[in-house]
Parts: sequence; structure tokens; C-alpha cells
Amino acid sequence: MKIKDWPAGERPREKLLEKGAEALSDAELLAIFLRVGLPGLSAVDLARRLLNDFGGLRPLLEAERDDFCRARGLGDAKFAQLQAALEMAKRHLAETIQHGSALCSPGAVRDYLAIQLRHRRREVFCCLYLDNQHRVIAFEELFEGTLNAANVYPREVVQQALLKGAAAVILAHNHPSGVSEPSQADIWITERLTQALELVDIKVLDHLIVGEGKALSFAEQGLM
Repeated sequence: MKIKDWPAGERPREKLLEKGAEALSDAELLAIFLRVGLPGLSAVDLARRLLNDFGGLRPLLEAERDDFCRARGLGDAKFAQLQAALEMAKRHLAETIQHGSALCSPGAVRDYLAIQLRHRRREVFCCLYLDNQHRVIAFEELFEGTLNAANVYPREVVQQALLKGAAAVILAHNHPSGVSEPSQADIWITERLTQALELVDIKVLDHLIVGEGKALSFAEQGLM
């Protein structure tokens, strides 16, 4: 049965309009993006097949172009649409944290950093520069390393923070392994950076580690 022949309350688009996007399953959301299915498969059926083949929504969204386009029912046009949608999400989160105090929207900060770093296959160390009212000045990737480490140089962090005119910073890096628990090296470099930045009156507000699940906050864990 085609989706247009389903009861109105079960059609993904109508369900979204009535109940909101959060009420839809991954397959229903993906079906709206796909718009059409394949011969013998509705858009929802195709969405379920794709989620099964890729291993879930996130692996599908983060798939390389060749792998994405190889799947039946997808292609360059869908890949371009998806990348545009993901970039809009990034920019929306960036604007959300730029138009107010970063400390007043910690959830948006976490979401922004997670969407920037979660898909990276190498460890990347970043810095969110804030003014004296904790509004975002800039976001910058400072160091990129290997699968499990990135060399971080305090002198460069201090230099860039001064160039940006920052009064405070939020540090962040990812763990490609998916485990967000901090290592001893993570704790040590956070202490070094905190001490180095304090010498020039720049405060480290937090250090976030982005793993597979929720980003871990050093401040919340009492590690700084």
C-alpha cells in the first residue's frame, strides 16, 4: 500500500505536522527526506531497509559519498540534499550560541560541539572563544592528531585566545573510540592549559569530550 493510501494519522508528513518531528521514528523522518520509495517499497519501507543496511541513522548521515550513493534509492542528489540539511543544522546551532551567553545555553553548546566533532575519525582539539559576557567570538579547530591522540601546545592556545580577544574559553576534543571518559593525559593537558591561560587573565570554563554518547563535561565532573 502506498503511503498516500495510509490513514492520515499514520502518514509521516501528516504525523509530523500534527504531533511534531520528535513524535516520528527514525524511519519516518528518513521517509520524509526520501519523499518516494522504490517499486514495491514505500518510502518508509525503503527508509527501514537503509537504516538496517547502514546500521542506524547516524552511520547513514555520516556515510562517505561513495558508500551513500551506492545504496539503492540514494544518489548524488540525495547526498547533496543531506549535506545541505546537516550544514543548516550546524549553522542553526552556531547562531543559537552566538546570540546569547554560552553559559545560558549549555545544551546548545554541547550539541554544537558534538555535531562538529562526533563524526571525525581522528582526534581533534578545538576551542570556543568567549568574550567577557561569555558570548561566542569564534570556534576554531587547533590541532588534529591520530585515532587516539592529538598533540596540544599551550603556547599556541594562549596565542590564539589573545588574538581573538577572548576573556574565557571552552575547550573540546573528540574520542574517535566513542568512549568519552577522560584519560590522565586529558586531565593533565586541561590543568596545563588552565594555568597557562590564567597567566593572561583568560578563564577556562569547561573542557568537553565528545564520544559516542553525551559529551562529558570536566566542570560537571568536578575535574576543574
